[in-house]
Amino acid sequence: MNVQFDKEKSLNALLYVANRVQRKDFHKIFKIIYFADRQHLADWGRPITGDTYIAMEAGPVPSRLYDMLKIVRGDSYLPDMEGLGKYFQVENWMYVRPLQDADLNKLSASEQEAMSEAIEKYATLSYDEIKEKSHDVAWRCTARDFSISWDNIAREAGLDEVEVACLRDYSTMHPLPECDMTPEELYDAIEKEIDYIYAQD
Repeated sequence: MNVQFDKEKSLNALLYVANRVQRKDFHKIFKIIYFADRQHLADWGRPITGDTYIAMEAGPVPSRLYDMLKIVRGDSYLPDMEGLGKYFQVENWMYVRPLQDADLNKLSASEQEAMSEAIEKYATLSYDEIKEKSHDVAWRCTARDFSISWDNIAREAGLDEVEVACLRDYSTMHPLPECDMTPEELYDAIEKEIDYIYAQD
């Protein structure tokens, strides 16, 4: 499945979650964003961040967002050229201290809803509880320290093989849409794409 990383949405997803959970450690924030990404993909045909999730021992880790945190923490080989440090700081190696809230104009209503629901469902879980929840089928069928397939994440979210195939076919023509699309709207869009292709022959 052709999914593109969106740095702006990822940054604002981080700020959205970090401002709304009590324990702001990397592990808790990463898992909440993963669950929100997974659910938004099922509901609207696209994830929020488009990040590449790595199947690490403690569960899925959004690799590009983790890189952003390491830049601010100071253990990345990249300097903070984009001024990420004005949005958040990292304390005691693994805790995020947001310096401002998310720009809600950068997150759709459905994205905010998905993250709010993930926060409500998972924010109070212990480290071990949320770790166990994140060890889903998508994580289990991926070798440790390898990237988790978005196809498998979609299956874990409850999409059937026809729906996964539709998402895959649509995303091969162009990256998953920036706007929200219900499954029915996605099918209509694919049919229009196919009709257009045949009309050119």
